[in-house]
Amino acid sequence: MVLHDAAFRSPTLRRLRMRVRWISWNGATSGWSARQWWLLVFAVVTAIVVAVGSGGFGSPSEVDPRVQAMAREALAHLASIPVYPQRPDRDDYDRSAFGAAWTDAVAVTGGGNGCDTRNDILARDLQDIRAGPVSSCPKAVLEGEFRSPYSGEFLVFRRDRGASSVQIDHIVPLAYAWDMGAWSWELRRRLDFANDPANLVAVDGASNQDKSDAEPGRWMPRARGFWCQYAIQFVMVSATYGLTIDARSREVLADALRRGF
Repeated sequence: MVLHDAAFRSPTLRRLRMRVRWISWNGATSGWSARQWWLLVFAVVTAIVVAVGSGGFGSPSEVDPRVQAMAREALAHLASIPVYPQRPDRDDYDRSAFGAAWTDAVAVTGGGNGCDTRNDILARDLQDIRAGPVSSCPKAVLEGEFRSPYSGEFLVFRRDRGASSVQIDHIVPLAYAWDMGAWSWELRRRLDFANDPANLVAVDGASNQDKSDAEPGRWMPRARGFWCQYAIQFVMVSATYGLTIDARSREVLADALRRGF
């Protein structure tokens, strides 16, 4: 969570900042307040900045004030989210309830831009990208590289070979969201939720498979340096979409956020 000023002068991080600006300029279509949207976007990018080696992690006194502010904001929102004693044991979840995977026909940031959501997130989170046309996107990511924020593992993505090693994770899993309130939503809201960049991040496939649909009370990223950003995003997405949180996950998230300041 430590962000050194010198790191922001690197070409790679300048590209990341440009992606932040693009997302923030287009964020109004998602229905989020400008402040909530910016907090989430900055959380995503600071996580990637940390993962690519902006200087490592330090003591609490070294944590960037912007991250501290986001953590405090998220902690305040967490206190207002309704809590279930435990995750409801529903058995009616179906992925199709959230529509076709990675559809571009949504009202959130990136929706209707001619590229599917998966390619939008790859373009946002990967570096040193080579792009080209595919059926779902005229400027799809064909090659790129990044360091997974969940594991710290450095990965090279190639569409024609081993593409599944890089996957897009829903920070708040769809099945968990279903159990915590999304079962009652209209399809349009579920489509937006499943494709909202604020709830998505590129990660290594092994971590994504290990997580499955687990909530924070049962799973947190192996890279502890990402816990604060993960908690910020999990809480702000849950608060914005009106989801509940189970008691154990609330404890884990609160602890991760407090470690951010």
